[in-house]
Amino acid sequence: MRTRERGLGLISMILVGAMVVALGVGLIRVVPTVIEYQAVQRAAQRASQGSSLAEIRSLFDKAAAIDDISSLKGRDLEISKQNGRVIVAFAYEREIHLAGPAWLVMRYSGRSK
Repeated sequence: MRTRERGLGLISMILVGAMVVALGVGLIRVVPTVIEYQAVQRAAQRASQGSSLAEIRSLFDKAAAIDDISSLKGRDLEISKQNGRVIVAFAYEREIHLAGPAWLVMRYSGRSK
């Protein structure tokens, strides 16, 4: 009596492998934008320690140079004052080319605490 074999066949393995590779490539392209967002968040927090608009923008630009932030400059920040505290807000987009005409648009926004 023959038993039926269980497991994935060659075609199934190729398809599963292709899906894993596609997800891996997408993840490799998205992770740097998330890391940059975290750096922007830290830079905005540091910049909120400034007292004047020029100083706040300068502090952000210095932190951006150290952390290699290319999506945002000090002049792009929205600076306001609430309850005597300086609030530094930002918003920007990153476009990631996937394949052919397909793009992934990541929108990031945040503010200092």
